[in-house]
Amino acid sequence: MKCDRKHMLLYAVTDRAWTGEQTLYRQVEAALKGGVTCVQLREKAMDDAAFLREAREIHALCRQYGVPFIVNDRVEIAIACGAEGVHVGQDDMAAGDVRRLAGEGMILGVSVHTVEEALEAIQNGADYLGLGAVFPTSTKTDVEQMANETVRAICDVVDVPVVAIGGINRKNMRKLSGSGVDGVALVSAIFSETDIEAACRDLRKLSEEMVNV
Repeated sequence: MKCDRKHMLLYAVTDRAWTGEQTLYRQVEAALKGGVTCVQLREKAMDDAAFLREAREIHALCRQYGVPFIVNDRVEIAIACGAEGVHVGQDDMAAGDVRRLAGEGMILGVSVHTVEEALEAIQNGADYLGLGAVFPTSTKTDVEQMANETVRAICDVVDVPVVAIGGINRKNMRKLSGSGVDGVALVSAIFSETDIEAACRDLRKLSEEMVNV
């Protein structure tokens, strides 16, 4: 499976901080039922064995819904569980090195913050780009907010799918209309909700409206 623009429409990024009484598996299942189009498993503090076990379980779940499963950062975990893709940031393994390890068949996503980083990522094999943070966010405090002009400039010069991330919710998503992004990547806007399935239905509709303006 290679990356399609439709996969960027409603891209769920997991965060264990929001699990509460639910397991992460159940939260992801609810998000899939609600219409998310991609799932990224992000675990920064889990050991390899536990991460791989969880990755295999959630990957199997995503397959049931025909949704690509992406592993954040951990290339070896992505390869071991047969994930559709891996996503890296500017401080993670270089995109070119990831591509050499993962091969041509795996989707490679790269977080970028400038036009120069975007072009370099594509040159090194990126199949899609993550742009952010497009709004203030508490999820990643080490990333500055990206100007709307930068979002548009990157979208204008690249020919791969682009997903916006960072502080996006149902109240501000429409501000991305006309920017050129193909969808939104959400963390707390999905996983902090009590009824994740219902929230995702609403968010999916909003994202479709935002992209099709």
